[in-house]
Amino acid sequence: MLLLKSLHLIFMVTWFAGLFYLPRLFVYHALSDDAISIDRFKIMERKLYFGIMTPGAVLTLVCGLWLAVANGWDGYAAQTWFQVKLALLLLLLGYHLYCGKLLQDFKHDRNRHTHVWYRWYNEIPVLFLVAIMLLAVYKPL
Repeated sequence: MLLLKSLHLIFMVTWFAGLFYLPRLFVYHALSDDAISIDRFKIMERKLYFGIMTPGAVLTLVCGLWLAVANGWDGYAAQTWFQVKLALLLLLLGYHLYCGKLLQDFKHDRNRHTHVWYRWYNEIPVLFLVAIMLLAVYKPL
């Protein structure tokens, strides 16, 4: 069980590394105006999203659900902290998928946001991380 918990945390860190870095790449991409830089950012963003972020997300979810089932799903599902954590996780998945939509917008040269917007957008995963970790560690509800 400790190995599974460790893998869950490792994959979560991997996923969040991508969630923190991809919007930062979007900031620089939005500032770019030369073809070489734009093409480079498109490659970096695609590799990060599909090669690191998405596998990290999937493996985080698989390990987390496996842990919950192995430790008694009914016991977890009845606890408010766990329900809130799952709700935040669904919102985080929405953020992840929206990053994919933004990636497609950049890929097809239809970005509509400024670098300042991406700087603010980049802060959202921090809020999710803090809330989810506090819920998981303290189980306050």
